[in-house]
Amino acid sequence: MAKVNHGELSSAVRERSGLFPIFLKLAGRRCVAVGAGKLAEPKIESLVAAGAQVFVVAPKATSDVQRWAREKKITWDERAFELTDLDDVCLAVCATSSAVTNQIVFEESQKRGVLCSVVDQPALSDFLFPAVMQRGALQIAVSTAGHSADLERRLLEELEKQYGPEYAGWLEWLGKARAALFADPLSPRRRRTLLRKLASQRGLEDFVRRYRPLGAEKNG
Repeated sequence: MAKVNHGELSSAVRERSGLFPIFLKLAGRRCVAVGAGKLAEPKIESLVAAGAQVFVVAPKATSDVQRWAREKKITWDERAFELTDLDDVCLAVCATSSAVTNQIVFEESQKRGVLCSVVDQPALSDFLFPAVMQRGALQIAVSTAGHSADLERRLLEELEKQYGPEYAGWLEWLGKARAALFADPLSPRRRRTLLRKLASQRGLEDFVRRYRPLGAEKNG
């Protein structure tokens, strides 16, 4: 029986497999970012926004990354990458100008079972950063699996027009209404009916009509 090269098999499976869509909770988890330039900056910012413990290693950093370090939002080591930087991390992001460093970070992450993304290099990534539209707790992510960032941006612009700022307040209100309905001794069927009604287009219109004037007066 021929021996199977598991490394080659894994690579082949990765190439033909689709992406698994997921929204990951990173609060309190240690993540490492290798590189701190303009390419890495938005990825670092998204990790900070998710509440991750972000450790950045790079000889140089953008002014924003330096500011985040001063504000203690991240930890920045001003040096080149070392293999031990992947100790005790759950996720790694790499965005350097060195193809050798990018390859080493990815290969070492694979050995350690650390999810890794080398920015703009899908072949060296376990996950890809999607384009994200956010309205409060509402997040809609768009990915083309690395085929077209321009298409991602265009679709994002269309989504931003379709889902306006009012969705942030509405979703927060829906969460409170849902909690109240589950605290009420209603039948499951009645509760589902009410929840669907509240989350309908008519429900959004009712919310905007009732609460938008209050917000407009306050802002004025």
